[in-house]
Amino acid sequence: MTIKWVKSDPLVMNGEPFVYGTRLTVRRLLELRASGYDAQRLMGEMPELRVVGIARAYEFAAENREHYAEFFDANGQLQGPGLTPAEAALA
Repeated sequence: MTIKWVKSDPLVMNGEPFVYGTRLTVRRLLELRASGYDAQRLMGEMPELRVVGIARAYEFAAENREHYAEFFDANGQLQGPGLTPAEAALA
């Protein structure tokens, strides 16, 4: 079975895209990243999260930049700490 890590359902989270298996929207994940949360801290505070889910949420934001423009800097990079190379390799 292939998991679609970012889902959108009008009956869940008011239609906001969210990370599979969580009640965490992509927008909230980006807000936390912009506030300085790295993947390790996110997973420590929200054990239901997985590295692959975080990575797919960041990819989703990049693919839908028009909806998440405030989370990108002038160079087009997401604000805040990203995945470490080791974490990215797991995703």
